[in-house]
Amino acid sequence: MTSPGTRTGEKADDLDVEEALALVNGNPGPPSGTPDGRASQTGASSHDDARHHRGPNHHGATHRHGDSRHRATPWPEARTTAERAARAAVRAARRAPVSAPLDAALGLTLAAPLAALTDLPPFDTSAMDGWAVSGPAPWSVRDEGVLAGHAAPAPLTDGEAARIATGARIPAETTVVVRTEHGRTDERNRLHPTRKVVHGQDIRPRGQECRSGDQLLPVGTLVTPAVLGLAAAAGYDTLTVVPRPRVEVLVLGDELLTAGLPHDGLIRDALGPMLPPWLRALGAEVRTVCRIGDDVEALHRAVAFSDADLVVTTGGTAAGPVDHVHPVLTRIGAELLVDGVKVRPGHPMLLARLKDDQHLVGLPGNPLAAVSGLLTLAEPLLRTLAARPAPEPYTLQLRDAVHGHPHDTRLVPVVLRGDRAVPLRYNGPAMLRGIAAADALAVVPPGGARPGQEAELLDLPWTTGGIGVCFT
Repeated sequence: MTSPGTRTGEKADDLDVEEALALVNGNPGPPSGTPDGRASQTGASSHDDARHHRGPNHHGATHRHGDSRHRATPWPEARTTAERAARAAVRAARRAPVSAPLDAALGLTLAAPLAALTDLPPFDTSAMDGWAVSGPAPWSVRDEGVLAGHAAPAPLTDGEAARIATGARIPAETTVVVRTEHGRTDERNRLHPTRKVVHGQDIRPRGQECRSGDQLLPVGTLVTPAVLGLAAAAGYDTLTVVPRPRVEVLVLGDELLTAGLPHDGLIRDALGPMLPPWLRALGAEVRTVCRIGDDVEALHRAVAFSDADLVVTTGGTAAGPVDHVHPVLTRIGAELLVDGVKVRPGHPMLLARLKDDQHLVGLPGNPLAAVSGLLTLAEPLLRTLAARPAPEPYTLQLRDAVHGHPHDTRLVPVVLRGDRAVPLRYNGPAMLRGIAAADALAVVPPGGARPGQEAELLDLPWTTGGIGVCFT
């Protein structure tokens, strides 16, 4: 349920990524907010209890004591902040468009208009299997037929017919193609029509679809399978596209196993296998997945020396004895743009600017809470970096009542049944059973929702066509 987000009438020369982004988002000027696109406020806490003071960051923002409900960022504002941060990063980085082979361009965004390199079709062709004929019936059928992929056949003479295949080049002087089911031959090998034929029938004239040089698709178009087919037909081997944002995933926690059954207080890592394909589905190039454990120095090195556009961490965003994300961000002088979001699950998520063109998204360690962080912060940031069109918002009625948080938004897995969304039972922060069966997440406002109430839905990336999904 997304819109291709294409725009017409844009300039026809190649654009840099920043301009392509502006076109896709319909905003050629600087984003709203502060002059450099930074968030106007910095949140503070990711716990319901107060976190101890961590000191100022390099932009002078400080954390305050008090109830985190009043300091965490509202859920819609958190998503807007992530988009705004990505726009600022694009302006800072000015990453050049890249040339991608057709088999690698699925899910990317056109950074240059797609103009036809040839007429389509490039010559008059037969639209059907049958006979190419010239003049009035009956027609004498020549011995040699006309097949696709062969050079121009000999012209027809008046009263002559030639067997022809779909897609084959039309002989000169052809007046009509008679479909196989619309003609019969007699014992003298003469062709007779079995129904009325119209001049030019079932002939695809040269340039019927487009002429060489025609603009087929504008900048900002999402490359779908159909776009790849059109590009190939129009003569392209490569496409000029916005490059994928580069992402590194840092999996934190000494308690995580990568194989076997849980034992002795150790549990299986669910996020390591889940995050890379999910991030690819959001348009990212996942460069590395690094398991760090609860080692603050290793985390500092990984974050400080990363050259990815986005660093994604799992767990460690709270204030426990082995929650090292905040201390590392303070140590490297990062700017916290979002520090806690008024959403359940996923309250302790965060977004930090590491450099002008580099960000970190800290996901909570609980699996469904991490999914909430992906859709709240990573999705709008990656979508904007990749110049992908924003999905069209839509709502459906909830079949059942959904319990709400008193103050925060809730994201609840649902399946779609007809014109209603059915909330799923397994929706706790540590549960993946619900989201594994879900079609979408319902956005439930503070206080909950009653049966029949309209709720905004967030589609999962593979339920809307799977553009860019790669599970290998």
